[in-house]
Amino acid sequence: MFTGIIETLAKVESIAKENSNVHFTFSSSITGELKIDQSVAHNGVCLTVVKIDGNKYTVTAIDETLKRTNLGELKTGDLVNLERCMPANGRFDGHIVQGHVDTTATCKNVNDLKGSWEFEFEHEVSKQNITVEKGSITINGVSLTVVKSTNNSFSVHIIPYTFEHTNFKNIKPGTKVNLEFDIVGKYVSKLMGLK
Repeated sequence: MFTGIIETLAKVESIAKENSNVHFTFSSSITGELKIDQSVAHNGVCLTVVKIDGNKYTVTAIDETLKRTNLGELKTGDLVNLERCMPANGRFDGHIVQGHVDTTATCKNVNDLKGSWEFEFEHEVSKQNITVEKGSITINGVSLTVVKSTNNSFSVHIIPYTFEHTNFKNIKPGTKVNLEFDIVGKYVSKLMGLK
């Protein structure tokens, strides 16, 4: 389980295809603290560390993961948001994040609010893709609060700290991002027969 509070950024060092799988090798400031078989969220996608070599480590994404996320669009040199799973005795600073991306969205607009930024995103219409104003959404692994909400779009406001310490600084109109909708909302939707 994750909380959507990003620890650091990881840089894509290499990408290797093997059949329908893709092996991503990253470097990060926390590589020395990782271990083989550990779950780490990359842009909100829970992936298992399969190899560590110095300050670099490798994870593998299967075809299903590549189809549902923006990982297949990564290039060498790109930055991803990184979060290790929450320790059992840690504070729950964000919201419940599983690391299971539901779909992707496209950035439609970025508004500079002179102290923060409003990012507007559009996603496919689906009864399970639910946002509500003041509810939680995970974008590229970042736990955020929804500002405006429609059935196929929403916006969030980003403070300067989040802008500088995540890959939000690289998101512009046309950028595809990973979305994980609030798990509580998804369960309520299923119980109400909306799915």
